[in-house]
Amino acid sequence: MDGSESLELGLRRSAEMAAMFMIGDGLLGLLQPRRHVALWRSNVPGVDLLVRPFAAHPHRRRAYGALQIVAGIALASASKPRNLP
Repeated sequence: MDGSESLELGLRRSAEMAAMFMIGDGLLGLLQPRRHVALWRSNVPGVDLLVRPFAAHPHRRRAYGALQIVAGIALASASKPRNLP
């Protein structure tokens, strides 16, 4: 495997890991929106800015969770495995 093949494999694996994170985070947000948002509330303004819109609106977090799941599956589906011998 040369350098470009190795880089390509690393990028595909990174995309797969991102997809798994999106699907898992989306599922938790869909099933347990209040608990999940409460876990991510923070004193760090940048972090809390991302979570605050969902704090009193579990239906928003559920909708966002469903979107994350769909996007994660789409990302994983777009990544084609290389042909193995």
